[in-house]
Amino acid sequence: MLKVLIVYDSRSGNTEKMAHVVAEGVEEEGVGVEVKKVEDASVDELPEVDGLILGSPVYYGLPTGRLKEFIDASVKYHGKLDGKVGGAFASAGGSHTGAETTIIALNEALFIHGMVIQGTSGSNHYGAASVGAPDDKDADNCKELGKRVASLVKRLHG
Repeated sequence: MLKVLIVYDSRSGNTEKMAHVVAEGVEEEGVGVEVKKVEDASVDELPEVDGLILGSPVYYGLPTGRLKEFIDASVKYHGKLDGKVGGAFASAGGSHTGAETTIIALNEALFIHGMVIQGTSGSNHYGAASVGAPDDKDADNCKELGKRVASLVKRLHG
């Protein structure tokens, strides 16, 4: 069965809410999904999944240190994640506080692994974002991110 792993960090619970809505989108496409807090995830799971979605709160315009540690540890599988599908999302404390730069930083790490990232011409071009707790529009964007990643997983690995 095809599988997507969602790894996130959350301090206030906002990013965690987003992670579960992203997972709903993955499930709607008929792809298996596992959602894990970064402290419960292992980079050793990465070779076994077809897609990886990373989520982080914004800290000084970048992902949290815990998520960065996960990314740094993933060097263990450098060159072994080529062609897997990736995506990212972020929650920010206010508008213009770094959600896009955080998502781009997460996507850059996935690109370095040779992963395939699909953007959107709609809103949230780089990945889903929210300011504070996700509202209905943010939840729609999260679900759409999950659907797009799962759809691409099916096209590339199904």
